[in-house]
Amino acid sequence: MENKTYNVLFLCTGNSARSIMAEALLNVLGKGRFNAFSAGSDPRGEVQPMARELSEALGYDTARMRSKSWDEFSGDGAPEMDIIITLCDNAAGEACPVWIGHPALAHWGVPDPAAVSGDEDTRRHAYTAAFAMLRRRIELLVSLPLEQLDHLAAQAKLHEIGGVGAG
Repeated sequence: MENKTYNVLFLCTGNSARSIMAEALLNVLGKGRFNAFSAGSDPRGEVQPMARELSEALGYDTARMRSKSWDEFSGDGAPEMDIIITLCDNAAGEACPVWIGHPALAHWGVPDPAAVSGDEDTRRHAYTAAFAMLRRRIELLVSLPLEQLDHLAAQAKLHEIGGVGAG
């Protein structure tokens, strides 16, 4: 049986920090089994420097990083997503585009490091904490036997992962 490559879209409102870091993490940790993408409902148009720095330290080619609209993934010619994960509460509650196919949907609430103010150490800690939470959840995602799960079982497992490290 041929090994399937799963397309995963991470969504946030601004697509400048959390979703960008999740895209980088999954593209590195997924080892070719996943194609990760990220987008936002109201993209800021720039990638936060600390998100870029953490992704680069992971070994991700940050030249590919850009803040973009989720409209790029809902129109003709867009890759069909197998999984769509919202990372911020705003994006989870917004009216999303109609996605091609029937992707498994999940919400993984992650505190927004870009919203943290203070000195550089305080902000860096917020980014590092968000990155660590995303990394743990993505490690769990890549360990799932997705090819053995039906749509509802996969979606349930994705929701479970969203609770890891929360609270």
